Amino acid sequence: MIPKKIVVVVGTRPNFIKVTQLEKEFKKSTQAFEYILIHTGQHFDNKMSSVFFEQLQLKSPDYNLAVKETDRQKKIVEMQNGIKEVLIKEKPELLIVVGDVDSTYSAAMAAKELNIKIAHLESGLRSFDNRMPEEINRIAVDKISDHFFITEKSGEENLLKDGVASEKMHFVGNTMIDTLVAFDQKIKEDKVLQTLNIQPGEYALMTMHRPQNVDNKESLELILNLISKITEKLKLVIPIHPRTRKQIEYFELQSIIDNNDRIIELEPIDYFAFQNLILNAKLVITDSGGIQEETTFRKVPCLTIRDNTERPSTIDLGSNELMELNENAILSRIESILSDNTEESSIPPLWDGKATQRIVEVLEKLHFASS
Repeated sequence: MIPKKIVVVVGTRPNFIKVTQLEKEFKKSTQAFEYILIHTGQHFDNKMSSVFFEQLQLKSPDYNLAVKETDRQKKIVEMQNGIKEVLIKEKPELLIVVGDVDSTYSAAMAAKELNIKIAHLESGLRSFDNRMPEEINRIAVDKISDHFFITEKSGEENLLKDGVASEKMHFVGNTMIDTLVAFDQKIKEDKVLQTLNIQPGEYALMTMHRPQNVDNKESLELILNLISKITEKLKLVIPIHPRTRKQIEYFELQSIIDNNDRIIELEPIDYFAFQNLILNAKLVITDSGGIQEETTFRKVPCLTIRDNTERPSTIDLGSNELMELNENAILSRIESILSDNTEESSIPPLWDGKATQRIVEVLEKLHFASS
């Protein structure tokens, strides 16, 4: 049996987490697959990249492009050219791209140029906010994809509105949840709370990295002052993203953190530790996409400091709420959460740990040459 050659491209921490179960499911398949993994190197430092490969037992990349840290447009061009070279050499039947980052966009464009079929994992999500580079990437990739792996019902609805044929859409669930389920025991056994000397439910967890929140002094200062107010009620754990760290130093705001012993400031941490912090937090404050999903699965209250979300199921069904960057409104909502004034949440359909299995079942049935 001639194996079906499939290339998967990843480049950032969220990408890695979404493909951890692929190799296992390919090996279980009755079909023969040759699975080739390209890592663009978009997340370049050890804490944001290689540690995740090791901890999540992720297949070692067959190709590591190690793109240089230059400006965004140059990086996209470099990634696209590097991916194109690999695709010309490997001649796969299908390319799978993940999520909405620049690696996703670069890979899809390279495949389209070479007339290679494209499957988009996490397709159809929309924030309807074209200020976000991720939104531009999502739309561009969906326009040229041939197969669509969908995580939540909104993705299906958005793609139908865009005119995508229903037979090309596959509602498979959320592969990020597959990773949570697969490593649940290790997450629960992690000792990060003991290391930080904190107890379950006595702290809030915060992550902030989006440009609209951290790239100007006014909003960043507002966030840091908000942190100070939160710590009057709870300890606050904040793993600081490299982008946010850079902006705090640039605007000379580090003293706000240094002068508060109720703030537990961390460098980016490993997956098990971070997921344990989510699991045991009283609440989470973020502007991340994936964390909205992870908190929904854990039924932990999450305040997302954004005007919109591309994951509406986390609000409609889950434990997530959108909040504008308004100190009084956020503090008022935190007070409600501390008083256990929260609505019952649920886990969205097919967020059950079996999404990757469903993806491989779809791939088994695809006739790539004629799709």
